Amino acid sequence: MTLKEAATLWKEDRKRFIKTSSYAMYLNHIRLHIIPIFGEKTDLSEKEVQMYVLELLENGVAASTVRDIVTVLKMIVRYGAQMGVWAFPIWNIKYPSTVGRKEIEVLSREDHQAILDHIRSNPDCRSAGIYICLSTGLRIGEICALQWKDIDMGRMILHVRDTLERVYTPENDESHTQLLLSSAKTHNSIRDIPLTKDLGRLLTNLLHGKKPEDFVLSGSERPLEPRTYRNYYHHYIKSAGLPYVRFHGLRHSFATRCIESGCDYKTVSVLLGHSNISTTLNLYVHPNNEQKLKCMETVSRYLSK
Repeated sequence: MTLKEAATLWKEDRKRFIKTSSYAMYLNHIRLHIIPIFGEKTDLSEKEVQMYVLELLENGVAASTVRDIVTVLKMIVRYGAQMGVWAFPIWNIKYPSTVGRKEIEVLSREDHQAILDHIRSNPDCRSAGIYICLSTGLRIGEICALQWKDIDMGRMILHVRDTLERVYTPENDESHTQLLLSSAKTHNSIRDIPLTKDLGRLLTNLLHGKKPEDFVLSGSERPLEPRTYRNYYHHYIKSAGLPYVRFHGLRHSFATRCIESGCDYKTVSVLLGHSNISTTLNLYVHPNNEQKLKCMETVSRYLSK
């Protein structure tokens, strides 16, 4: 059995157990990267996979994407092994030490506050999404999926339940996409976030005349998709002369403010919807010299007692 044939069977089996958006991502990796290179193979060595990994990285493919491709490839091969048509190899794929996570974009505290002040001076539904991200750390898909029924003004709680994304759909029509409203990214992404007083006031002023099923950003029953909202954000910040980071940098900025203000790491992890606290620690907890000096002095005082 060729890998292409194994992949076809694996896709049909896997489709029953995963979200549509994840399935679409798998199909894309298979169509663009796996089948063109390995489709006719009936056996696959670690060396072949390792060489392809290096080739992708050299061509500028993001390390996270390359890891996802390898993960899908391993799942297909494992499925073939379970069917008894492939040997199950143990690959130890290495990634160059120079390939790491890009430095995250974060607003300074002053720039963070400047954007909040600007939106608060003349709020509307669309700019409220920027305010929400800077005040809660929601992902752009989660913000686009927000409906007024998700915001409990009485208890001042924002319920994160869904995400909105555009995904590739039927594999028979590779160019076709659809806008998909689905449950949030992971189990941990489904969460409740208390509203600050400032965010509560801003949303209360925008709530008048809205129906529970209306989406917060559009003010209607038809949502704005993430790509459209990302473009809006770019033009809004530029036209207002405000400090710019990519939209995801707003989420990073919220997380950074949480850490700077002394919030405990577990709480920050829960607010962000991370699957585990190590993700939060790896992304945001990088002690500066002042913090390291303070730690060393604390240890010194303890030893001298």
